[in-house]
Amino acid sequence: MEIKGSYQLPCDPQRAWEALNDPELLKACLKGCERLEKTADDRFEGTVQAKVGPVAARFSGSLTQTEIDAPNGCTMVFEGQGGVAGFAKGSANVSLEAVDGGTQLSYDADAKIGGKLAQMGARLVEGTARSMAEDFFSKFSVALGAVEGSADGAKTAPETGPVQPEQQAATGSKLTWFILASVAVVLLVLYWLR
Repeated sequence: MEIKGSYQLPCDPQRAWEALNDPELLKACLKGCERLEKTADDRFEGTVQAKVGPVAARFSGSLTQTEIDAPNGCTMVFEGQGGVAGFAKGSANVSLEAVDGGTQLSYDADAKIGGKLAQMGARLVEGTARSMAEDFFSKFSVALGAVEGSADGAKTAPETGPVQPEQQAATGSKLTWFILASVAVVLLVLYWLR
């Protein structure tokens, strides 16, 4: 299954790269994420509770970054297991490019799925992944915007304290670009979901 997409993030590529490697920020933005740990400079492991159609399961997996060209991008190799619900493995090329108003995050992922997930068909799995990705990127974009720029150009946290995922969903604008089935870290959504 091949999935491509892109999102515009409200920050420079360096900040986007740092955020995509921040397990606490990613966990806060990823619905159903129970655990996300950075186990090495280039590796994450975690657990996500998710429902794909009639199948609800806890998906555990790992993601390793290769061909790292910080802050411009990398290749992500992922694999995940959801017990009888199925498994997924694959890779994704992720790039970050400076554009007016922020950073364009683009990805091209190829994944193989098996088990009950594969029996349900690619359309249902992709639809669920896209929905989760839209939710993730909406929260992620708002979280990045909340720490971007003060009058002197320094990055600052919002005066009201950290933005909680519930607040992000309520106040954040939905991204309207083609939505991932990722993830990017982003693709973390993908490998756990599949």
